[in-house]
Amino acid sequence: MDSGSTSEVALEFLPYFRAYKDGRVERFFGTDVVPPSIDSHSGTATKDVQIVQETGLAARIFIPGTIDPGQKLPVLVYYHGGSFYMGSPFCATYHNHLASLVVEANIVAVSVSYRLAPEHPVPIGYEDSWVALQWVASHFAGEGSEAWLRDHVDFQRVFLAGDSMGGNIVHNMAARAGVEGLPGVRLLGICLVHPYFARKETVGTCVADRSWLFTCPTTSGFDDPRINPAEDSRLSRLGCSRVLIFITEKDETRDRGLFYYETLRTSGWGGVVEIVEAEGEEHVFHLFRPNCEKALALLKKLSSFINQDNA
Repeated sequence: MDSGSTSEVALEFLPYFRAYKDGRVERFFGTDVVPPSIDSHSGTATKDVQIVQETGLAARIFIPGTIDPGQKLPVLVYYHGGSFYMGSPFCATYHNHLASLVVEANIVAVSVSYRLAPEHPVPIGYEDSWVALQWVASHFAGEGSEAWLRDHVDFQRVFLAGDSMGGNIVHNMAARAGVEGLPGVRLLGICLVHPYFARKETVGTCVADRSWLFTCPTTSGFDDPRINPAEDSRLSRLGCSRVLIFITEKDETRDRGLFYYETLRTSGWGGVVEIVEAEGEEHVFHLFRPNCEKALALLKKLSSFINQDNA
């Protein structure tokens, strides 16, 4: 094979990612690592845990500095975006976002590091995400390997959230929980931030469509129920009672979020779904401009969504 063929690009999403047909991958986002620590200003503490040693499935756990011994708080399981091929709970972007949310909402958070494609093609990312959620739930009876979860989580107040493809993962985890159950825990709500879904009428209108075919080579396409809610027979059995969806005016996936909202509303699911739009903003703007007015409003809205039962 000549050098020209080995350097042929299979998928490119600059300035974030490039993959070559010979299997090489260059990631330009999410590769930095912020070490776990105690924040000097907020007191928020973080630690990294290995969930499955054999596969490398891991997570970063956050607890607020104001927590008292034996105090039980809601837990948020978070799935980062990146179209299954980039992003990490350990990079500054996601570390800072989760740390800010933990302070704002006064919660425990578990940010999941699922394995990435194309080295680990979908459905591995979904399977890792489910294993991580089951691992969190396994602490409900005061058992499990992680003391922060045993000692400080109220397992009757469990929430899931994620951005972009992470929002899609959140839907799939809640759908699976509705079918298979999560013994010992109560999944109250899920939040999908600028989520990726597909619908046949709009296929090919955003880079995430090409990304899906690249990261999941065994997919049936855009009628795959994991990304097309109209094809998902589990939708009416979604395993939570509340759903919050964020969309933005200038996001190429905006209509996909609206499609999910409308499809869920008419599915026969018995919960409450709310959608919030940020005017004039682009996809995941809050991650890159976390101190802007609308990013802070998003943080406050998500916090109130989690804590509304205590209001």
